[in-house]
Amino acid sequence: MDILIISFLLGRVLLGGYFLFNGVMHLKQLKSMVGYAASHGVPFTTVSVFVASLLILLGGAGVLLGIYPEWSLIALIVFLVPVTFYMHAFWKVADPDERRMARIQFLKNIALLGAILMLLSVGTPWPYSLFP
Repeated sequence: MDILIISFLLGRVLLGGYFLFNGVMHLKQLKSMVGYAASHGVPFTTVSVFVASLLILLGGAGVLLGIYPEWSLIALIVFLVPVTFYMHAFWKVADPDERRMARIQFLKNIALLGAILMLLSVGTPWPYSLFP
């Protein structure tokens, strides 16, 4: 196995594992996640948080295992775009500490979107995927 395949697999494990873990945590902490989303004025809060949790759970598992990778990446984009610009709109936050935390989350999500877009450009099948 050459270094490119090894680094690609490691990247898949790290990125997919990150989202898979967070999807599980969203579902385990659904009540507090709903409260946080409600504080930001998210409509249909419980349903929205549950759907968001499923998107990152399934998207993360898909990236990690190579299960329908393009659909998995699209699920993560569908999660990240509204969450990034709605939940982490740091430019709307008055409190300096809250603004800093929102900016950190915003920039992290932008970086994750960049990685996902790069993976989309690779095409499929991915090496060692379960379902290309």
